[in-house]
Amino acid sequence: MPLRERAAGRLRTDPPSFLDPRSDLKGDHSLDPGLRPLLPAGEPRLAAVLVPVVERPTGSGVILTERAAGLRNHSGQIAFPGGRVDPGDGTPVAAALREAEEEIGLDRRHVEPLGYLDAYLSGTNYFVLPVLGIVSPAFDVRPNPDEVADVFEVPLDFLMDEGNHELHAREWRGGVRQYYAMPYGGRYIWGVTAGILRNLFERVWAP
Repeated sequence: MPLRERAAGRLRTDPPSFLDPRSDLKGDHSLDPGLRPLLPAGEPRLAAVLVPVVERPTGSGVILTERAAGLRNHSGQIAFPGGRVDPGDGTPVAAALREAEEEIGLDRRHVEPLGYLDAYLSGTNYFVLPVLGIVSPAFDVRPNPDEVADVFEVPLDFLMDEGNHELHAREWRGGVRQYYAMPYGGRYIWGVTAGILRNLFERVWAP
């Protein structure tokens, strides 16, 4: 079933608010409720990411990036194109599209936004709004080397196969933290990125 049809009625048309108790907030605490008190206090910083799905007759793929080694935060990690929402963006969708253009050169003309997944609160106090979008196969990328070391695709079928959603654990802030990981072809997809992909599975793919 095409992504557009599968996602119909399952996505948020408006961005969830951090203050809205109905937002069904996901985050680093989702698998470990005991971590909730350890999340940063105070108003979170607003960010938006694009979850870009390229649809082709041979199969769909999700565009991901490897963050540049010189970045101060999360260097070398696998991520979606995205970043902080600026006052001039207007909407989180506009912010996600702008960041995708700046980071990987993805022209917004090739992207059809479908709606929002659930928000994700990171342990670094970012309230992340994921925007699911269909990308035309005619797209081209021009990675910004200051921010992105590599751009690649992972088959959507692999990412939406629950059997590939592994639960890993590590020491964090004096406790053991569980998180989703989806290793693929030597790439270690985990943390916020894997959590958002898991939410895509739960909202759009799961029966």
